[in-house]
Amino acid sequence: MASSIYKDFKFVSIFFRSCLIALGTVASQTAYNVLAFDCPCSKSRNYLYGLVVISVPALVFFLVVIMLNRSTWDLISECRLRKCRKLLGHTAFALLETIIGEAFVAPLTWVTISLLQGRVYTCAFSEFVDPQTIKEFPKGHGSAVMAKLTCKESVPEELQRFLEPVERRLKYESQLIGWLLVAGMALMVFLHLCLKRCSSPIGYLQESYWSEYRSSEKTLFQNTAAAHARILAAQNVKSFFGFVALDKEEEEQLAEQKNIAPVCSTNWDRVTGVHLYREKNGLPLYSRLDKWSSDCYGMEKEV
Repeated sequence: MASSIYKDFKFVSIFFRSCLIALGTVASQTAYNVLAFDCPCSKSRNYLYGLVVISVPALVFFLVVIMLNRSTWDLISECRLRKCRKLLGHTAFALLETIIGEAFVAPLTWVTISLLQGRVYTCAFSEFVDPQTIKEFPKGHGSAVMAKLTCKESVPEELQRFLEPVERRLKYESQLIGWLLVAGMALMVFLHLCLKRCSSPIGYLQESYWSEYRSSEKTLFQNTAAAHARILAAQNVKSFFGFVALDKEEEEQLAEQKNIAPVCSTNWDRVTGVHLYREKNGLPLYSRLDKWSSDCYGMEKEV
């Protein structure tokens, strides 16, 4: 149940993040094609250049998104702190699916836009066009000449009229593959969403509440952690110099929070890592911080 809810919850946030990633990738691809793309128009080099232009940026995008994904570091922390004891096989698979699925958005967008624009494909595969399939093309020309057809200034004058038909054919193939890739991705997302909705054990309203809670907790935690760190730093600086340079609002905050103490490493470890939906005494636990707070409240009641 935990893995199903985890996947269902993550889809909404992933969708919006994925849209932003895709838009950024489209902008990068457009800028690259306008400013940097330059086909070598040479046999063998065309294919290698096109392959590098498509694959290397896609790989970079994939790795960058994985590094920027908080779930990646949650998983690493979970394995480091708790040796993945609470991550069952299907749960770990669900988490990895989420991380890798989001990381694939940018590379697939890069590849798709490259194919739809057609310039990279035309450059890479021009040397593989069979001259015999082009009407009235002069005999005796091989792949070396076909590789130059993507660069107008490199094409012999007697072959200039064949430039447009070759480009049209290659762009047709490139865009056909691109649209098939788009259709395939859309179908996969649709089927994935349908399966998750059917298998989710919690309702849509609770799922929306969970999303809102996680967002609010993250914002409040980051803001409070920044304030806590600043106050603690101010206390330590004051104890060293005898005073600390603060503005009026910070002085008031420091006066209100006297002798603030560092958070112990044990508590940091308890709120760090992967959290899967679970319940305690019939009440949902929405995060590791929620679980920590619930455990502390239970201990206070026992005392």
